[in-house]
Amino acid sequence: MKIALVGPVYPYRGGIAHYTARLYAALAAARHDLWLTTFRRQYPQWLFPGKSDRDPSDRGFQVAAAHTSLDSLNPLTWLWTLRELRAFGPDVLILQWWTTFWSPIWLVLAWGVRWRRATRLVFLCHNVVPHDAKRWERWLSRLVLAQGDGWVVHTEEERARLTALLPHARPEVAAHPVYDIFDTAASDPAAPDLAAARARLGLSPEGVWLLFFGMVRPYKGLDDLLAALPQVIAAQPEVRLLVAGDFWGLYAATVARVAALGLSESVILRDGYIANEDVPFYFAAADALVAPYRRATGSGVVQTARGLGLPVIGTDAALPAQTRVAGDQVAATGNPDELAAAILAFVRGERPSRVPSGPSATETWQALIAALLRAGKGSRA
Repeated sequence: MKIALVGPVYPYRGGIAHYTARLYAALAAARHDLWLTTFRRQYPQWLFPGKSDRDPSDRGFQVAAAHTSLDSLNPLTWLWTLRELRAFGPDVLILQWWTTFWSPIWLVLAWGVRWRRATRLVFLCHNVVPHDAKRWERWLSRLVLAQGDGWVVHTEEERARLTALLPHARPEVAAHPVYDIFDTAASDPAAPDLAAARARLGLSPEGVWLLFFGMVRPYKGLDDLLAALPQVIAAQPEVRLLVAGDFWGLYAATVARVAALGLSESVILRDGYIANEDVPFYFAAADALVAPYRRATGSGVVQTARGLGLPVIGTDAALPAQTRVAGDQVAATGNPDELAAAILAFVRGERPSRVPSGPSATETWQALIAALLRAGKGSRA
């Protein structure tokens, strides 16, 4: 099948760039005829609260075949991309959706492929509406997503959000696949163990280390985790927390909150994007990942932990019932007391150094591809 895919890949950073590269590899392994375009310029700097949208990794997950035709601020490049897309003549066009910033470009591509009725348009929705969306963003999301012939979401909650916007939609639900791209154990006999990883990161070799990983934004619930920690440390003084990720304008406030809660000796903050080659060391150094999310739409961080065999403590937003595995500790979303109890249950229980890594049958890239192809079977009226 001829499949066109649009989304960021290296040299852009972050979970969706990793996701796009891994999805492309899985589609290629399934022997589809592929066309992928990424960006010359993704965001203008003033719209990106982090330090940079470029990946500093030495080990970039590159897609050599990617076209770099799109400039988010140059409408001429949207038309050039559309011309290339028409020349390819895909059976299915997959547009990834996670922010309303892309609305004008996606509308041009969506309207532009309508000339070829054989091309079905599928939206792969990371977020149906942006986190903390404003009313006009819901309107824009509805306008853009209404152009689709099919939709794929990662959770039942996102299915409900989509059908609230588009009552006629019948989205496919496919679990966010497990990330296996960071797993060095299979190919590197010197993959980090706990002691080596802690030494490399400058962490105390003793104690129970919890990891909060990834971009620090309000919906990720770090405030709830910090609120829970005094209870945890009062009961289990050996517990420590490592926060590693790019703070989006929240670093100074977080430092102040850590101090106000009396946690300065128990919490380490590492502000900055973690390069791909360093990711395995952070997950190897921890005893558990904590995902206190207030809202999640399928977490790449949780799925990285799955791929690296790290136990997970999370809220029911981060760990929907259909994605839980044995050993998960789950707390109600937005409840620091329950989160503290979940952490203590983990610390006091039989803590395996690692849990079996790898995906369940529903968390594979093959399962996602099957959902995308089912969604692409619709036809335009």
